[in-house]
This record gives sequence, structure tokens and C-alpha cells, in this order.
Amino acid sequence: MKVRLAYGQSGLDIDVNPHRTTVVEPVHHAAAADQMSVLRTALREPVAGPPLAERVRRGQTVAISACDGTRPQPRHLMIPAVLDELDGVVRREDVVILVATGTHRGNDASELRRMFGDEIARTVRIVNHDARDTAQLTWMGRYGDGVPVWLNREWVEADVRITTGFVEPHFFAGFSGGPKLVAPGLAGLETVLVLHDAARIGDPRATWGITHGNPVHDDVRAIAQATGVTFAFDVVLNRDKDVVAAFGGELLPMHAAATAAAARMAMRPVQAPFDVVVTTNSGFPLDQNLYQAVKGMSAAYQVVRPGGTIVCAAECRDGFPDHGSYRRVLASAPSPQALLNEISARTETIPDQWQVQIQARIQSGSQVIMHTSFLSDEELAAAHLRQTRDISATVAEALAAAGPHARVCVLPEGPQTIPYVEGSRP
Repeated sequence: MKVRLAYGQSGLDIDVNPHRTTVVEPVHHAAAADQMSVLRTALREPVAGPPLAERVRRGQTVAISACDGTRPQPRHLMIPAVLDELDGVVRREDVVILVATGTHRGNDASELRRMFGDEIARTVRIVNHDARDTAQLTWMGRYGDGVPVWLNREWVEADVRITTGFVEPHFFAGFSGGPKLVAPGLAGLETVLVLHDAARIGDPRATWGITHGNPVHDDVRAIAQATGVTFAFDVVLNRDKDVVAAFGGELLPMHAAATAAAARMAMRPVQAPFDVVVTTNSGFPLDQNLYQAVKGMSAAYQVVRPGGTIVCAAECRDGFPDHGSYRRVLASAPSPQALLNEISARTETIPDQWQVQIQARIQSGSQVIMHTSFLSDEELAAAHLRQTRDISATVAEALAAAGPHARVCVLPEGPQTIPYVEGSRP
């Protein structure tokens, strides 16, 4: 049986035994017949509060937060929809689009044109947030469970602050979108490190699909609510990255409605754990690097038996990547368990520690094998990972080793599907 995996921009076909394989995908919804109409309706008929156009006055400055290039947000549709609603009230020169990079690298000019479209890139100022540039930041105080909050200065000083994003389950924040477009998206490095510290990430409630009671999302939500969002605007996408539904309005009720819709599409039950799970990181742009591919591994980890095998297909055209400390920290210990022990013993938080912690936890409990196009066997070995050039053969070998009754689960869309064993849904 052939199964097509989301991989890079072209996809990847694998062959699996149909009698021993379960394929788990999101509930598919066709794209909205008129995606721009759906976006405009969300701005004009919000979940809660007045329409966007009623929240803005002449002469005001506007900051719009948008996802960076590792996310498939339809910025080329959402930003024009927002600007159309503000047309005649706000001048383009009084608008800034802030790319909510968190601690990721900024996007170059060609990437910004591809992300936002030539017309927006030409007529609106776009700024990459830089969590490490103190000149970009302003102190806001402590919020949530004592989180020191530094936010992007242009965001804070704008009269009108609009978040735009998309909602999908997130492996430790519960769901993406909404308040994450403020922090960590537009936060300083110190803020991000505390939000992602070992205690918060290690909490069992910091996982897929949980927002309330999740120490990460509770603090993210508290920061956004306390520092102020004028209007929030999120979409839910299908596997083709098309808009299925859009939600606008007051931040928290808007995000609650969007997460409910995303959960109905993504959360899928299985009867029992599997011996082998094949996963992806949902293809481009989500599978640009190994750092992001941990999400695909984490989705698989929900339904692999202890000691089972995870095979993750992620193109990794951007490598590990090389910015930040992820690669260095990952290679700093002789084994995943040693990494976990080191992180647990640390008194200070270091950049990318949270991602390494999750990856080390997965690798300590399962054998993780990668299929990439841009990382060498040696590079992966330094990260305690093995490479396979032939996923089909590797799956067959793993099943044979696990015994005649072993079964495989395939997640073609990776973390766009969040499988869970029946009776254990978050």
C-alpha cells in the first residue's frame, strides 16, 4: 500500500503492509469557497466585541503581529483583509507588520515578499522581531507565574495592536495562535527562556491540546491579556494549507472558538499504542529544520509503545538550523538520557534548552530515525539520531524485529494530526 507523506514541497511516497498499517489523518475539510469572504466576515462579525473597523480611529498607529516563515499562515490573504478594513481610516505609513519570530531567525527580503506578497512588502513597513536586540524591547513587568516580560517596543507603543495567526495543536503550549503572537512571538529572550524553562516544559499538562492548567499557556495567556491586544484574528487550515474557518474579536474568546475548531479536526483516537510510528513535520514550511521536526516526533510519541520506533520524515533544508544554541546543546552530552540529566541539574536556563529537553525525552523512550534531504548521517549522529534513505525498508525491518503481531501507524501530516490512545485524551 502506498502512502504519501507531507515532505518538503513535493511530498514523499512510501510502501507499507496494508494488513499491519493504520493511517491516521486530520478530519479533512475542503477550503472555504471564498477564502477572502470568510476572512472579511471574521473581521466584521467577531466572536466577541465590536468589529475591527470600529476599534480604530483616524491618526492612530497600528502594529500587526504575524507568524514567521516557519509557519504556513496565509499572510498574503490575512494581512490584505485587515488592511482593507482599515482603508480610509489608517494610513499605510502608520502601519507596521512585526514578524513574530520568537527566538527564530528573521526572514530576508525575498522570504518576506513570498510570505506577504509583493504589494504588501512594497507598501507596508515589515520588521523582523529580534528577541536578542535589547534596543527593540521595553520592560512591561512580571505577569503570570512571575514571568519577567520584555516585549517589542513598536508593538507596545502602537495605538492599535492586532494579532494574526493560525491555530493548530501545539506540543507543549496546547495550541498555537492567539496569545502566542504576543509572547513568545514578540518577547525578549529572557521572557522566552522563562516561558520555556525546564519546570514548565516538564509539567505533564504542558502538552498537545491543553490550554487551561497548562503552565506554559497559562502564562502566555496572562501576558497577552495584561499587556493588551486590540483585536485578534486567527484561521484554521486544512492539509492543503487553505483556510477552512476564520475567527476574530476579543483575544481569549476568539482563541477559544478557534482551538475548539482545530481540536475537532486534528485530535484522532487510536485503540492501542503501535510498535512503529511514521511521522512527518507537515511538509514545507514547517519541516525546514530539525528544530521544528521535534513536533512531528512528539505527535508520534503519543501513540508509540515504550521502546518502539519513530521514523520522522522532514526535509530540513535549513539544517538544524545553525543560529541559536540548539545544535550545540544537542551534541553536548553522550546520550539523550545524559542530556535530560544535565538539563534537570541546571540552575540556569539556556536558549533552546526546552526543545532539546523534549527531543531528549522522546529519544530516551524510543528509537528515532530520521529521513532528511539536507542533513548528513554524521550531522544526525551528533544529535543522537540515525538516518534512513529508505523509509519503507526501515519500517519493514522494525516490524520484523518487533514480531509477527507488530503494527505501524502512519501520520502523513505529522503534527497536523494529534493521535491519542482512547481513554487518554488531554
